[in-house]
Amino acid sequence: MAQRFGGPRRAPAWFLVPALGLYGFVVLVPSVQGAAFAFTDWDGLGPVSNFVGLDNFRELVADPVARQGLRQTLIIAGAVTVIQNAVGLAFALGVHSRIRSRNVLRVLLFAPAVLTPVVTAALWKYMLAPEGALNGLIAAVGPDGWQRNWLGDPTLALCSVIGVIVWQFAGYSMVIFLAGLQAIPREVYEAAAVNGATGWRRFRHVVLPLLAPAMTINLMLSVIGGLKLFDQVWVLTGGGPGTSTETLSTLIYKNAFQFNEFGYSVAMAIVLTVFVAVISSGQYRLLRRQEGAAR
Repeated sequence: MAQRFGGPRRAPAWFLVPALGLYGFVVLVPSVQGAAFAFTDWDGLGPVSNFVGLDNFRELVADPVARQGLRQTLIIAGAVTVIQNAVGLAFALGVHSRIRSRNVLRVLLFAPAVLTPVVTAALWKYMLAPEGALNGLIAAVGPDGWQRNWLGDPTLALCSVIGVIVWQFAGYSMVIFLAGLQAIPREVYEAAAVNGATGWRRFRHVVLPLLAPAMTINLMLSVIGGLKLFDQVWVLTGGGPGTSTETLSTLIYKNAFQFNEFGYSVAMAIVLTVFVAVISSGQYRLLRRQEGAAR
């Protein structure tokens, strides 16, 4: 009796049935039903759809616009991951110091992350316009001829989109890195100083290995967010000029709701989902392995 009532108890597994049933009804069933449209020619409007097998996936492989969208999705994800985390880490190191304005700077640097992506993109769309604030500032303080059509030039539009994303979410990465820095015991810094490690050596061999968990979280969030990016691209450029900023997410939206190729759009969404799952899981395993080695 003592063992029965005094020892640890485990909840019966059937307690999970209501939650699993609700999850299956709300998430799994609609997902499977939606994925089935990838094997049809449904236009998203009519009640009739014909089974076409793997034709939508074959079309996706042969579509040059889809391949370009995939390439640009990878460029955005890679650039955002590297730049955003580098800037976020620099911000975190700066506001982790003993400067008097560090609390104010933390709020100001994190503030853009609180805004919704649509609001941020709409703001920057006007700032990056030919007659916008950025060109006005360049005209006022910079050399003549430096003004650019930042969103209308195919060679600059993708870089402009990446810059807007980094501007908004670098503060988010900063907060995660800052939490990691604050978790490092002061005794570690003192021991490093006693052993003669200062400046870059202390950062490289002491701080950076202890930031491995924060680095894993930031890299995962950045990669996943970059691969499924839609809001900023759609508001800033709509995938243009031409197809210079098309991503898989914008192509999914256009094919479904503009071209009425719902089956093809679902096939593209399935490919994107598998793509994100494979890359994120592979990255997670690699980062966790490196995190364990750093310990």
